[in-house]
Amino acid sequence: MSFFMSSEELLGTKLLEIVYILIGLITIYTGVKNVMDKKNPSRIGTGIFWIVLGIVLAFGRWIPAKVNGVLIIVMCIPAILQKVKIGKIDKPTEQESRANYDKVGMKIFIPALTIGVCALGFALFTDLGALVGVGVGVLISALLLILFLKSNTPKVLLNDSERMLSTVGPLSMLPMLLASLGAIFTTSGVGDVIAQIVGNVIPKGNVNVGIIVYAVGMMVFTMIMGNAFAAITVMTVGIGAPFVLAYGANPVLIGMLALTCGYCGTLLTPMAANFNIVPVALLDMKNRFTVIRNQVVIAVLMLVFQIAYMIMFK
Repeated sequence: MSFFMSSEELLGTKLLEIVYILIGLITIYTGVKNVMDKKNPSRIGTGIFWIVLGIVLAFGRWIPAKVNGVLIIVMCIPAILQKVKIGKIDKPTEQESRANYDKVGMKIFIPALTIGVCALGFALFTDLGALVGVGVGVLISALLLILFLKSNTPKVLLNDSERMLSTVGPLSMLPMLLASLGAIFTTSGVGDVIAQIVGNVIPKGNVNVGIIVYAVGMMVFTMIMGNAFAAITVMTVGIGAPFVLAYGANPVLIGMLALTCGYCGTLLTPMAANFNIVPVALLDMKNRFTVIRNQVVIAVLMLVFQIAYMIMFK
């Protein structure tokens, strides 16, 4: 409790830690439920993966770094050996889904919008941060779902969370790993290496060429990393700062649009599993690249527009 009682820790940090604890507990529940599920073809491997991941998420702050590292290695072993499987899935029948839709109607979109509104509101009007807003938005959405349908008991919401995690599987931890990889790349000096390579290509002082290379680099590196937030730290150190911002370009405009250029890469890569692979699994699509294929033209058009916008208003 010393962490939560400490005056040195910001309120936003404390609330975010509570969010992580809740996520970790749900993940541990997923592991326990799969261990007890006799229809799961790999109960032990599945349980180890989810329970260890939940422990790291919920209590990682208070676990020594080396122990956390060992736990992550243990967690990855079942995933590498493909021993994380889906057990019994208790999902509503088509008739139940239709009956629920008839009761709720288009109000079903309100909980989803609530999460986005809360995240935006917390980011703009508080010092707590958008992630805390997401956590609060999820809690409010859960309450709305309970109000919409009496059958939406807390147990139903918990089991549906477990069903979603089990369906997504080990891919659920990919965004976290990729974000960590971006920090590792920055610390190890990958950005400096990129700066040296690009310096031999971009004419010195040509901001327009720098913007083009920066934008395209953000897209390509995001395709490799699967996460624009991981890519922007490396690409800004390597290209954005020395070849664009150093010559007087507006850092707010360039930074904002560079990140959006990275999102264009998110639309084009299977590494962005939560965007492009998870929907394939949930909708049982035959071609796992169907989502990406339908996003190519949009991604390219968005990239071209954003490059033109940066050049015009830099």
